[in-house]
Amino acid sequence: MDISNITKSIKLYYPVSDESIGQLVKHFTVHHFPAKHLIIRGGIIDRNVYFIERGVTRSYCLVDGDEHTTWFSKEGDITFGLLCLYHNKAGFEYVETVEPTLAYSIPINELNKLYETNIEIANWGRVIHQECLLSLQCVRIDNLTMTAKERYNALLKRFPDICQRVNLGYIASFLGISISTLSRIRAGK
Repeated sequence: MDISNITKSIKLYYPVSDESIGQLVKHFTVHHFPAKHLIIRGGIIDRNVYFIERGVTRSYCLVDGDEHTTWFSKEGDITFGLLCLYHNKAGFEYVETVEPTLAYSIPINELNKLYETNIEIANWGRVIHQECLLSLQCVRIDNLTMTAKERYNALLKRFPDICQRVNLGYIASFLGISISTLSRIRAGK
């Protein structure tokens, strides 16, 4: 089982022992998703958390039939439906692979059991969710206070190779700008 990116990411957020990671991994199911595959669908309960070993996903929501990209996840990241994870309810977001993706899922109920019985996994879970909340808040503040160019540069700082891996339309949607504005920013105009 290839989980080197996942393990590296987990240990980046919290010093989880190999033994505790082994307890997590024993509940993993492997998935080889092709590009453009919907992992999570809005309106449907998905009772899994997905760990991305290789590949990229984008999260989006539909507003009046239009897709609005809300997040990108890459190697070492986790992705899930927020309402599914926290309230066992169908969520509003979709998660789609952008490129072929190797991911591992763990049932939410098994992850919750680990939170109750393994302090390292529980602390990692607390820290990763704190960091995700902080990242989301920073993006929200950036969208309110930064120019489009500054938001683009902030995205590149967090995800340097995003333009080589993700459709520019998705990036423009995430930044809240038109594709023509993104093209001008990238051209340095």
